[in-house]
Amino acid sequence: MFDSLQEGLQSAFKSLRGKGKLTEANMRDGLQMVETSLLEADVSYDVVRQFMDRVTERAVGRRVLLSLRPHEELVRIVYDELVEILGPVDNTIAVKKDLAIIMMCGLQGSGKTTTCGKLSKLLKEQKARPFLVAADLQRPAAIEQLHVLGQQLDVPVFSKLGSNDPVAVCKEGIEKARQSGCNVVILDTAGRLAIDEELMNQLKMIDSQIHPDQVFLVVDGMTGQDAVNSASAFNKALDLDGVILTKLDGDARGGALLSVKAVTQVPIKFIGTGEHMDALEPFRPEGMASRILQMGDVLEVAREAHKLMDEKERVAIEARMSSGQFSLEDFRDLMQKFRKPGLMQKMLGLMPGMGAINEVLANTDSDKEMKRLTGIVDSMTPAERKNPKLIDNSRRLRIAKGCGVVASQVNDLIKQFNAMAPIMQMMAGGNMGDKMKALQQLQGALGTNPLGGMSGMKVKQTTGKRLSPKERERLQKDRDRKLRQMKRKDK
Repeated sequence: MFDSLQEGLQSAFKSLRGKGKLTEANMRDGLQMVETSLLEADVSYDVVRQFMDRVTERAVGRRVLLSLRPHEELVRIVYDELVEILGPVDNTIAVKKDLAIIMMCGLQGSGKTTTCGKLSKLLKEQKARPFLVAADLQRPAAIEQLHVLGQQLDVPVFSKLGSNDPVAVCKEGIEKARQSGCNVVILDTAGRLAIDEELMNQLKMIDSQIHPDQVFLVVDGMTGQDAVNSASAFNKALDLDGVILTKLDGDARGGALLSVKAVTQVPIKFIGTGEHMDALEPFRPEGMASRILQMGDVLEVAREAHKLMDEKERVAIEARMSSGQFSLEDFRDLMQKFRKPGLMQKMLGLMPGMGAINEVLANTDSDKEMKRLTGIVDSMTPAERKNPKLIDNSRRLRIAKGCGVVASQVNDLIKQFNAMAPIMQMMAGGNMGDKMKALQQLQGALGTNPLGGMSGMKVKQTTGKRLSPKERERLQKDRDRKLRQMKRKDK
């Protein structure tokens, strides 16, 4: 997510980091690199200009230029402005005592029907009782897909084969939801390959006769400026309550995320980050700004970890950890839960300074590693699993022989156990101070920079060298060319 934007911003910060003293001139050079990285990420030109005007006004002030670490002040300014441009957001869904109606709309291919399923799962986790209505009568495959998702999630689905009146289908579906005792109805309305008058008239008719409590637009985050254009058109027709941005796991630019809210003034409520039904996150401006600046998102790590255990398991683990009884058996059982494809990589990707470890994991056979971990733990005595400090050299050799590995691999497992304990602490609960302390302990154990302020960021060493006059001139020409292209595109 946001690969090119992250790299461009880090290059800008790196260009300022090595300077002994910052002046207004070289600060503006760094800001030009920030601007270029935003434009290359396909952020709307008007949004970039407004953003850069606010950042520049603060960055060239006396407080920044005379500070001991001016590059960190710039990072903080960019962070604050990113939070400002992305927020505020209230991503709670008000569930009424009787029935709440959510209308979902969007173009074909945006992931609208799949998002209906993801939203249903999220509502179920919040103890709501969702009900799906297949109101996309233009595409029979969408109706079938919704029924498959409903069966998979154990959520009732209403459809009416042969009907060509979406308003009647919605009304009948809402009545069925009331009879079923459900309290949230999600209407999966029709989409088109492009915005047209027929589509908008149909959606307006549903909106005016059904009176949904909330209208969400599902937008493909990979479509760049087209995402902003479609969001603007839908908002003019329907008065949207929020946007759900999908496919952000595959978007290397991220411009749509920064542009949609600023251009339409419609908040981004949720983001889709994968194909699985649980890959829908409540959108948080602070967390997203941290991810863009490669500062991690500890709250999202904790949320992901929290979902792996039910309440009974969490209470038991928390009690054992608080009394110092967290064992290798607990470690093995919890690591089994991390076997879901891509989960560990996602969690490490949300932690600052974990990029190198994530690359190693991406090239590792997780099933093979899990079998080896399980074999090593199972070869230990109950006392050794409970207290790994008992494992001396002779015990290590015995364990290795018992499971067919070398002694160093037993040693590696014990190190992993010690290093991963902070993640387990996150999973067990605790307040945010505990989570931050746990993250710092984990990064220290793994040899990465702690999250001790902005200086703890891992910066990719790419463009820290001083530019020659010719290189500076070339960079300026490239920037001017991109600005002209963006102006023409926006017109």
